[in-house]
Amino acid sequence: MNKKKIIQTLILVPALFLVYAPILILAVYSFTDATQIGMGASFSFDNYIYLFTTEELRSMILGTLALAVGSAILATILGTLGAMGAFYSGKKMRSAYTGINRIPVVNADVVTGFSLCILLVVVFGMSKESFFPLVAGHVTLCAPFVFLSVYPKLGQMDKSLYEAALDLGAPPMTALWKVVIPEILPGILSGFAMAVTLSLDDYFVATYTKPATFDTISTYVVNATRGSQTEVKTALWALSTIIFVVVLIIAFAGNRNKDAEKKIRKGAEVNA
Repeated sequence: MNKKKIIQTLILVPALFLVYAPILILAVYSFTDATQIGMGASFSFDNYIYLFTTEELRSMILGTLALAVGSAILATILGTLGAMGAFYSGKKMRSAYTGINRIPVVNADVVTGFSLCILLVVVFGMSKESFFPLVAGHVTLCAPFVFLSVYPKLGQMDKSLYEAALDLGAPPMTALWKVVIPEILPGILSGFAMAVTLSLDDYFVATYTKPATFDTISTYVVNATRGSQTEVKTALWALSTIIFVVVLIIAFAGNRNKDAEKKIRKGAEVNA
């Protein structure tokens, strides 16, 4: 092992330890009957049993997942259409679209959430109990990130493919579905996954736009940490562990898929 790799290892290992150690500690304590992290405890599945048998927690989790998937689908559609519209526009309009798209990305979530609350609830008089402000807020939060995932894929695509499909007699929509969409599909899927993650992680937009009787995972966790229900707090350790494991599996699966694609491309290049 050369000096460069040794230095990289000495930097990377402590950094990874600092990042993942709190999560691993939380995961270990989720399988105990401890009421606080750091105290002695014995092995137990009580936190997971309480998590899946309590109606309030189940409803909160299912509602959050439904919100995340639904808003991610809408954000993916809008972000993909926006990316294609910007890509096929003129140079000045393309610059304007991409610049406008960056504003929600760099803007603070608390500003986005408060602004949407004022616009939809105060100005347009929409009721927060309708869920429309909450869904609109999450779509607004996620769509710009889908745009950023799809737009580079359009730049990597051979522009002549779409024109060739039109020259061969394909209608514009057929050429779009058969040529453009398959080429940019990895960007669309990546944007969708990012949108789901952002929706699950969001706190500020949900706080300002959600109905009073509805809680996402983020808002519920914050409220639970302020309360005195020990069973709920420890059950959330189990929920955090499950979320971490699911994300870990998706990340490994995505990396394996990329490695498989690289091998296929290398094989195709060798055969060519």
